[in-house]
Amino acid sequence: MKWLIPTAIALVAVIAFLARPSRGDSVACTQPDTGVLQAWARTGFSDPEPKIPHVLGDKGLIVAILFGPLEAPPGKNTGNKVLWVAKDPVKPLSDLKITAQRVEDGKPVGAPEHRTVSGGPGPSGIEVPKAGCWRMSLAWSGRVDSLELRYTKPR
Repeated sequence: MKWLIPTAIALVAVIAFLARPSRGDSVACTQPDTGVLQAWARTGFSDPEPKIPHVLGDKGLIVAILFGPLEAPPGKNTGNKVLWVAKDPVKPLSDLKITAQRVEDGKPVGAPEHRTVSGGPGPSGIEVPKAGCWRMSLAWSGRVDSLELRYTKPR
């Protein structure tokens, strides 16, 4: 019986080691949700319960709706299309300020990138220089939220 607890701990450690992401992946990088969008983010969709890849902000104040895979650098004939939808109304002429930081194994890598979506949350083409997990810190209309977006190498 004395061997049971150390054996269980060793087994958990081996499983955690084998299940870890490959080098360069972020442990915390969020996978897009492919289910139904939040009710407050559905304006403009013809389907009353649209299913489209999206990532909800950590505080639930904003959602990034993804129109196709995000690539970095972007493909020659494609762009990264993200529709940012804020839960609450935005102040007129209040830009969406984005600080994007690539992360590996939960740690920042390289210099942060800064982007602006003029007029606040809405359609955008958010490009980043390198594939990987990018932590997006978002600020608009006196609100802040954050989320992660995965960018892959172009096909």
